[in-house]
Amino acid sequence: MPVSADVIGTELPPLTMTIDPGRVRFFAKAIGECLPDGLDAADIAVPPTFLFALELEQTDPFAWLTALGVDLSLVLHGSQQFIYHTTAKAGETLIARPRIVDVYSKKSGALEFIVKQTAVTRKDGTPVADLVSTLVIRHPEAAR
Repeated sequence: MPVSADVIGTELPPLTMTIDPGRVRFFAKAIGECLPDGLDAADIAVPPTFLFALELEQTDPFAWLTALGVDLSLVLHGSQQFIYHTTAKAGETLIARPRIVDVYSKKSGALEFIVKQTAVTRKDGTPVADLVSTLVIRHPEAAR
C-alpha cells in the first residue's frame, strides 16, 4: 500500500535523551574510535553517527512507519546524512524532533521513498545537528 504524500510535514513525537558517557564509549569502541580512559564526561565528544543511533533506542523506533501502514519486512535503508552545527558532549540532554519531509516513488511504484529529517537541539533550543534518513519501501507487486 503506497504511503500518501499527505504525510509530508507530519511531525513525529519528539525524543528527549541524555547522552550517557558509557554508551558513547561503547559506541566509539564499536566503530573503532579509541577514547582515552579517565576523560571527564564533559570532555567526551559524541561520535558523528551516534545521534542517528539514539533514535533507534526507543521502545519501538519504527512505530511511525507501522502507523503509516508500512510492512516493515519490505523496508530498506536508503541513506542518511548529517549536518552538524556544533559538537554534542556526553552528559548533555538533547531533544530530537523528527518530521517527514518527502514521499516519492520510482520504478512505476515498485520503490517508494520516505525522507525523515530530525532536528537535534540542546534543551535551550541551540541547534546541534540535522539528521536526514531515507527509507525505501519495496512494492514487489508494482513491478509486475
